[in-house]
Amino acid sequence: MEVVIVPDAKAGGELIAEAVAQLLRRKPDALLGVATGSTPLPVYEALTAKVRAGELDASAARIAQLDEYVGLPAGHPESYRATVLREVVEPLGLGPGSFMGPDGSAEDVQAACAAYDAALASAGGVDLQLLGIGTDGHIGFNEPCSSLASRTRIKTLTEQTIKDNARFFDGDVGQVPRHVITQGIGTILEARHLVLLATGEGKADAVAATVEGPVAAVVPASALQRHPHATVVVDEAAASKLKLADYFRHTYTNKPEWQGL
Repeated sequence: MEVVIVPDAKAGGELIAEAVAQLLRRKPDALLGVATGSTPLPVYEALTAKVRAGELDASAARIAQLDEYVGLPAGHPESYRATVLREVVEPLGLGPGSFMGPDGSAEDVQAACAAYDAALASAGGVDLQLLGIGTDGHIGFNEPCSSLASRTRIKTLTEQTIKDNARFFDGDVGQVPRHVITQGIGTILEARHLVLLATGEGKADAVAATVEGPVAAVVPASALQRHPHATVVVDEAAASKLKLADYFRHTYTNKPEWQGL
């Protein structure tokens, strides 16, 4: 696992966007796994800026959703499908055919989970999966004590995650769905490159447990330690609890430039 400490969220977004751009230059039809929430927005903004400036042609890229609320009506502005279309697909100038995600409004949710897991494999697998991290160490909606071998499935959100996500529902926890479809940790680990972005002091404990703690289901993100190509990008605030912060700064500063992320 490589840990990269950046000055702020904007720098983190630009660094990851450049890694995505390099991937798309090598493989124009790469399948990009995207996360939602406020943390990855600097990445999408930096990617959009590259496209609009003519520095990057993303027209052949494919986008895969990480998770989805269960039970929101089709077209609900806070569904993750709508969010990804609004924040990623449309700004990058992609067509709706470039996008794939689980069906959170399906009558048979379990079948929808299995279908999406199979669809990711049929598409050739995710080339780069962007991840955020919850204050309790969850990735996707794999809450603490999720199986590290889990596949795409339905999950019940913890009260903490419901509180954290209420900001997207006018601060009303009663509007936040209680269930989600999420790629499982086992599914996530099949992506060729995992990039986790964390910003803010509120994520510092989760980042420290993920990077420097043991691999344990109680901290789902710690499973990234078992991946052959995992990158954790954190701002100074999110890195504030890392005991090896100076080492991480040294190794990144002195790595060969050709390695990239």
